[in-house]
Amino acid sequence: MVRRSGVLLKKVAAGISSRLAEILVCPLTKQPLRMCDKTNSLISDSIGVSYPIVDGIPRLVPSDGIILHSDQDLNSSDPPQTNSS
Repeated sequence: MVRRSGVLLKKVAAGISSRLAEILVCPLTKQPLRMCDKTNSLISDSIGVSYPIVDGIPRLVPSDGIILHSDQDLNSSDPPQTNSS
């Protein structure tokens, strides 16, 4: 298992491997996630949530997800807007 994990996460510096991204699903909807290389996150298009990838590890805890507020956020490669107030 450890050897296989090493193969799946061999591209840690660039995010996660495409093979791992194909396996992962949204923790809330169980729908596939889309990899966004520019923001280094996994996006759930079905509910409009972006999950960050930190040090090569996808943070798929629902509380870590960032809600994307518009269809433009879903389709763009720009970082999602957060409320700083």
